Amino acid sequence: MMRCLPVCGGHRRATENSGMTSIGRLLFLSPAKRSNRHTAVFSTAVIIALLTFALPAEQQTFKTGARTVAVHATVTGKDGRLVPNLVMDDFEIKDDGKVQPISVFSNEVQPISVVVMLDRSGSMRGNVGLVEAAARAFVSKLDGQDKARIGVFADRIEIHPAEFTNDRDELLRILRSEMPITGPTPLWNAVDQAITALRGQEGRRVVLVFSDGGDSPANFSFNNRSIMDVMRRAQQENVMVYAIGLSTTVLRGRSGGGIGAMTGSMTSVRPDPGLSMVAEDTGGGYFELSRAENLATTFAEVADELHHQYAMGFEPVKLDDKMHKLELKIKRSGMKVRARKEYFAAK
Repeated sequence: MMRCLPVCGGHRRATENSGMTSIGRLLFLSPAKRSNRHTAVFSTAVIIALLTFALPAEQQTFKTGARTVAVHATVTGKDGRLVPNLVMDDFEIKDDGKVQPISVFSNEVQPISVVVMLDRSGSMRGNVGLVEAAARAFVSKLDGQDKARIGVFADRIEIHPAEFTNDRDELLRILRSEMPITGPTPLWNAVDQAITALRGQEGRRVVLVFSDGGDSPANFSFNNRSIMDVMRRAQQENVMVYAIGLSTTVLRGRSGGGIGAMTGSMTSVRPDPGLSMVAEDTGGGYFELSRAENLATTFAEVADELHHQYAMGFEPVKLDDKMHKLELKIKRSGMKVRARKEYFAAK
């Protein structure tokens, strides 16, 4: 299934200790809604168990309750391959440096809501076809329960369709539509609008952004968003950001007059360094490419990774409307784990 990051051991499956049980789903309710009486707990468990069998698969979304902090994690081995079939006891969560018990856990595939934001600024003119093909590769990898919207940013920011959809044909039509390739690069304004679009979506919420340049809105507005604005908002609203950056080579002339005034040198221009920062801080992934021909493989790789993540949660000690440091560790040697670094403890 995997391309650049194949899964060791094949498809992920839930184990007896790792799958999210009916009682586990109860833990997502606030304490006020949980009864201490054995009969009430038993009755609720039976009802939820029946609903689990009766409801269709799309109703099994991993959700967070009023007192549960959700953590989604990607685990890779020494060879860089994704590691499936880990169990809850393989992980350790620290909240502000203190170990917290994991209350819910699942290693099954979870549906996602994703906004794909594509750079359509003037510098992308020569690569727009490859970018669209790469986005189509991502859309083709989405599962039936995944929902998406497609956005572009340049002299203006647009996100289509009006609502999230799992209709691949509609998403592909949007990618094939004629969109202008001109203007500046309002990178952080675009990511901010993508986060806004994800409001109200349940389960995992993801922004996948592609750009070949630095943030340059060029509108002289005091309302432009910065990398710090976007990072804080993504943490507060539990949005995971994946970023793909493309390095480009441009001809830069020398200053001064004379014959040499028209000469210059080829210079490599890297994408905005904030892309890797926001991806790391939110638990997503960052991929920097030097060849546009590798875009399709990378977009497909992101889709595969999103479908091979672990979902878990814990109940914080206090809800104080403040940001808290979050650290997720993997107990097995030779493995690396990526997850968000902070969370907002809303009252």
